[in-house]
Amino acid sequence: MSNIQNGAFPRIITLVGGVLGSTTCGALLYAWSVFIRPLHDEFGWNRADIALAFAIACLIFGLMTFPAGRLSDRFGPRIVVLIGALFLGAGFISSGFIYQKWQLYLSYGVIAGFGGGLVYLPPVATAPKWWPGRGALATGFSVVGLGLGSFIMAPLATYIIQDPSMGWRDVFLYVGIAMLVMAVVAAFCLKNPPEGWKPEGGDPKTVDSGADKRYRDYNFEEACRTPQFWMLYGAYFCGAFAGLLVIGHIAGFGIDSGLSPMEAAAAASWLAIMNAASRILIGQVADKVGTRLSFIGVFSLQAVAMVLLYPSGGISWALWAVSALIGWNYGSMFTLFPAKCLQYYGPTSQGSNYGLLFTAWGFAGFAGPYVGGWLKDSTSSYLAPFVVAAILVAIAVAVLAIIRAPKKMEC
Repeated sequence: MSNIQNGAFPRIITLVGGVLGSTTCGALLYAWSVFIRPLHDEFGWNRADIALAFAIACLIFGLMTFPAGRLSDRFGPRIVVLIGALFLGAGFISSGFIYQKWQLYLSYGVIAGFGGGLVYLPPVATAPKWWPGRGALATGFSVVGLGLGSFIMAPLATYIIQDPSMGWRDVFLYVGIAMLVMAVVAAFCLKNPPEGWKPEGGDPKTVDSGADKRYRDYNFEEACRTPQFWMLYGAYFCGAFAGLLVIGHIAGFGIDSGLSPMEAAAAASWLAIMNAASRILIGQVADKVGTRLSFIGVFSLQAVAMVLLYPSGGISWALWAVSALIGWNYGSMFTLFPAKCLQYYGPTSQGSNYGLLFTAWGFAGFAGPYVGGWLKDSTSSYLAPFVVAAILVAIAVAVLAIIRAPKKMEC
């Protein structure tokens, strides 16, 4: 313990690992909409078929976070992320060699999605353990890369696709190699603190009172038996469904509305940069005013943004502005939900607890983009998908407004 306190393993390194790992996952998932048009043009696949690859990746990604959290709690985050890096890189790179839909579903959806889930969760569970009293802010740093990855990936992929000497296959190859390297480096930045470890000098907001010793953290089985856990699960599903529906189709919507490919990609980039910025900034807000008020404010704004999205189509600056607002609210969820889970149930089983909670994102990731594509194909318009998204976010606002903390567990 003394070696760690003296700097042999500076705790800020865990935040670096979180940024690198989540940037890799952001590049994997959140720029998918730039591939819709090239895949359609080359193979003639419809929007629902193309969106299904993204939906499968989100589902597998989300479902893998639960075992990733359990394994991270037991064996440590490093080995879990390292294995995930190998699968993620192999799946993404092999997607550049596909010729049939099932090949894309397997390489991108299953293999890369599997690896991404292993890479994503361990840093989110690890960082708050090194920063007691600043859990929301530490979590925000650990997930900020999800937005950064998509901010970089959307214009980069669009540029490569439009280059006459290159194309969408080159995106999968070269970006996949870069993602593999980043994820491997992230793995070696992660380590759990020793049992009972506390930062030297203490964290400013850490409170260690005698009264606190009367209570203990929830274990995984106890957390799952509380109604609050499943209320959070439902709200997470609704918010993620809406956000992922938009992310999976925003570039396609912009092009269909008359924007150029680069203008449409810029909407995805604005969504991405605000997605990244909000993850850190909302952590500071939540640590000051509380996660409940932060949740209600963020989700209320998201419902309004979903209503404004369809009318903004075809007007580049309007679409960019609404996309930025959606990105801000969507990104905030990935700081607020793990922070709320930590607040309710404690750090002892955070990997397992949040790993299960995050599977709501996986189910939403499967349903949202695919339902959005199906409604677009059925109605020849994006109006219906965006209305459905707005309704689900409104439901989440109601759930988050009434939820209260579970009773403390006595020792």
